[in-house]
Amino acid sequence: MSKRAWWLVGLNFLLPGSAQVLAGNRRLGRFGLGVTLTTWFLALVAVGLVLFARPVFLWLTIGGGFVSAALLTLVQVLLVGVVVLWIVLTFDTLRLVRLVRVPAPSRFLVPVVALVLLGLVGGVMGYAATAVGSVRGSVGAIFGQSGPSLPPSDGYYNILLLGADSGDGRDSMRFDSISVVSVNAETGAVTITGIPRELPHAPFSDGSPMQELYPEGFQGHGSSTCGWNGWMNHVRNAAEVCREDKGTGLYPDAEATGSAPGIEATKDAAEGVLGIEIPYYVFVDMHGFADLVDALGGVDITVTERLPKGGPPEGWSGTDVNEWAIGWIEPGQQHMDGDTAQWYARSRYTTSDWDRMKRQRELQEAILAQFTPQTVLTRFNEVAAAGTALISTDLPQGKLPEFFDLMLKAKEQPVQTVELTPENGVDEFDPNYDFIHELMQQKLHPPTETPVPAP
Repeated sequence: MSKRAWWLVGLNFLLPGSAQVLAGNRRLGRFGLGVTLTTWFLALVAVGLVLFARPVFLWLTIGGGFVSAALLTLVQVLLVGVVVLWIVLTFDTLRLVRLVRVPAPSRFLVPVVALVLLGLVGGVMGYAATAVGSVRGSVGAIFGQSGPSLPPSDGYYNILLLGADSGDGRDSMRFDSISVVSVNAETGAVTITGIPRELPHAPFSDGSPMQELYPEGFQGHGSSTCGWNGWMNHVRNAAEVCREDKGTGLYPDAEATGSAPGIEATKDAAEGVLGIEIPYYVFVDMHGFADLVDALGGVDITVTERLPKGGPPEGWSGTDVNEWAIGWIEPGQQHMDGDTAQWYARSRYTTSDWDRMKRQRELQEAILAQFTPQTVLTRFNEVAAAGTALISTDLPQGKLPEFFDLMLKAKEQPVQTVELTPENGVDEFDPNYDFIHELMQQKLHPPTETPVPAP
């Protein structure tokens, strides 16, 4: 009876339904075997697609819009159903074992082992079901509205990356961080260009409705109710916040494509500044930034200067930072949690805007480095939840498979950074935008050496 008990428990674990076919309700056993073999077959198909047809797998799971959502729902239902069926089969197997006739110690070990195996397998499949649900929910929430799918421009996908506080007080929001991520459409090589938030008199791209309003570059506008400076991070005010129509007259299609007039105007300004086409944007909500870093398990950063956490109260005019600092980020190698990383990116007292731009670029590279398969698999639900609360974008869902492959290629290469700062020849008060255009072309399309024929 002991051998029989262990054989039945082993068969139930290895091939659910087989124990019932051999020693119990054969109808239930045949149903369990059918579900088990079907699940194995679908799993093998999925593995085969991942190994030999990854674009098809990615399109089916994240890039296919309604098809992906329906497929992921079916997979989630199947996984939950398999877990329920396994519970039923396991308890039925324990009934078939007839524990009262099994001698000790197997009488006590058999149910313990059976329940432990059930917990392990059920836990794994339950986690997989929640992960599938997270994929469906996060992809739908982030990429529910998107712009048109466009080919790369001059060999690159250029994406405007904006960071700011959203939520309460959004009407007065200004972008604290402005950069452009350029991804080579063939190699996946990434170049991140930092644009100072106080860059003055930005030109707008040709054909932009903002260019008609500011043909000589972006200018300030004084007003007792709603004014703005001629800085890059005030473009949103002029295009959206301070207009009676909230920018819909300038960019009537913005909302329908998952964007906003202020973002579209900032895109046009970034295009004019850099001399490249920027079809897409990603907005990072700094309130959720810390959650993403925590979900990834933190980031490793080498701090070069002591930085305060927090900010002074309104109207503060003192000189002693200790009066309001809620803590300090000390120099040296640090493994930062989300709160520390957020202050590292945002701290602007006792330091300069140029240094802050460099720190933001360091964090972007560190976060990219943390997106390893191991991290994403072990913390998937946390990463997905943080991403949903953190990000809004107009990237087309259909582009996700291609961008996923490019991200894998990017992880194998160093990230190149360009900062539009005085140390790179950019005058902070009177930038030469022709010079910036040439700089970008050199960075994105470096000249190749012409081979010299041997004499």
